[in-house]
Amino acid sequence: MKYTYYTQGTCSSQIDFDIDEQGILRDVQFYGGCHGNLQGISTLVRGMKAEEIIGKLQGIRCGYKNTSCPDQLATALREAMNKQQ
Repeated sequence: MKYTYYTQGTCSSQIDFDIDEQGILRDVQFYGGCHGNLQGISTLVRGMKAEEIIGKLQGIRCGYKNTSCPDQLATALREAMNKQQ
């Protein structure tokens, strides 16, 4: 299922992603932010279970901010998983 999440507190403004029926992330794209880093994160998490990604990325901070692009991806995935249930 395809989802769009509008980030809060990060340089990226939006994350589009697709989770299949087994909870595996099939595609993810960030808009805005540090292109190289976000392209790397997208490549690394593609094909992983959403729950595993959440466990690895939630709570990561960017500098003085209370969140980060990886943390926002974890939040987006958590919301999507709650909607699927």
